[in-house]
Amino acid sequence: MKRKWKVLIAVLVLLLIAGGVAGGIQYKRRGIVTVQTGKVAREDIASIVTASGEVKPRNYINIGAEYQGQLTAILVKEGDRVRRGQALARIDEAQSASDVVAQQAALASAEADAAASEAGYAAGSENLNALQATLDRTKADLERYQLEFDRGQKLFDGGLIPRQDYDQRKSAYDSQKAAVAEANARIVQARAQIAQLRAQQASAQRRIAQTQAGLTRVNDILRKHNVVAPIDGLITYLPVRFGETVVPGVQNSAASTIMTIADMSIITAEVKVDETDIVNVKLDQTAEITIDAIPNKTFAGHVIEIGNTAILRSTGLAASQSTTSSQEAKDFKVVVAIDNPPDTFRPGLSCTAKITTSTRQHVLAIPIQALTTRTRGDLTPIDKSKKVDSAAIPDPAVLKANKEEMTGVFIITPDNKVDFRKVETGITGTTDIEVTSGLNEGDQIVTGAYQVIRTIRNSTAVKIDNKPPAPKPAT
Repeated sequence: MKRKWKVLIAVLVLLLIAGGVAGGIQYKRRGIVTVQTGKVAREDIASIVTASGEVKPRNYINIGAEYQGQLTAILVKEGDRVRRGQALARIDEAQSASDVVAQQAALASAEADAAASEAGYAAGSENLNALQATLDRTKADLERYQLEFDRGQKLFDGGLIPRQDYDQRKSAYDSQKAAVAEANARIVQARAQIAQLRAQQASAQRRIAQTQAGLTRVNDILRKHNVVAPIDGLITYLPVRFGETVVPGVQNSAASTIMTIADMSIITAEVKVDETDIVNVKLDQTAEITIDAIPNKTFAGHVIEIGNTAILRSTGLAASQSTTSSQEAKDFKVVVAIDNPPDTFRPGLSCTAKITTSTRQHVLAIPIQALTTRTRGDLTPIDKSKKVDSAAIPDPAVLKANKEEMTGVFIITPDNKVDFRKVETGITGTTDIEVTSGLNEGDQIVTGAYQVIRTIRNSTAVKIDNKPPAPKPAT
């Protein structure tokens, strides 16, 4: 019985000793915080803006109906590649074809009238030339008869010829004067007829021009019954069917759009960039595009367009179109041209673009999570030897200075304590951030855990534990 009690007492003593040792260790370690650390090193950093959107062709055309009618033929199907000028569809053209035939007949009639007027004008011109020749001959004869009459007048007055001879000469002279007057009258009449023929000819030419304009108009209408491709591209949208009636120029009507042709030679990723990142995006910056439908493959591209209008994230409308002030998040449209896109691309595919906005080579860098913010008051040590007068009025300048926020990291001191170090930063990469001042290469800084970095205070004793966390058990 005594032996049993001795063993029990020995066990209790050992337990008390072990508890005392453990308590001493815990007491010694009170206030020590376990942290993860890393060293400041030089590396290459790229600042990347990530945005999502969809694949779109750079140029596309919605082909609408230019004339109302029934579709008598659809010569392509969705997904076909077409060439510029290729026939795509036909609209019923019976009425327009009849109008063309009627206008062609009217043009032929006007041309026949013009030809007749031209022939009459030519004949009248020839007749006028003949009358002018007759007038010239008659005037010459009149001059001759006038000389003979004047000479007979003198001879008659001198009594050298009889009256009968004088009367014959006078009668011939008067008759020739009448012939000249008649020839002049015929020329005046011929010129009036020519003027009338010229007016008829001009009228016939005007009718021809008017009829030709009408023929051009009906031919243009007839041409619009044949839908042709304005560009080389891909048929991406074909909402109509054979036999349906299409109408021109009606907004928000399915019948006003026959099909959509996309120019697939320039494929773009149209993405929405957050307003906080858009200021860093510039033209010609490189980008990497991933397509949800083509996994494990990346495509290169470059920025070709940056939108200037903010787009409300909730509605997709431009912020300038909103009638109420809104503080919700906004995006900006950015268009990235994809270099060498494959033929498997289709408009509307979801995509993600990673735009490289800036790069730095061989610069000091630290993990982003190591950065933290402290106020100057948090870092000012409290002198416990001084008594605090609760009735004293604090200095406003000191209060303002104590509220100043500083960005920095905690470095590990040789005595295993942390010391806050203010830093200046540059560009931000995916996991690291550039440090422009405040740290030196090789400095050991606190990198985790997040809760520790957020709450740790200056001059706190720490214990470094950089072992990777144990994997979670599978469920």
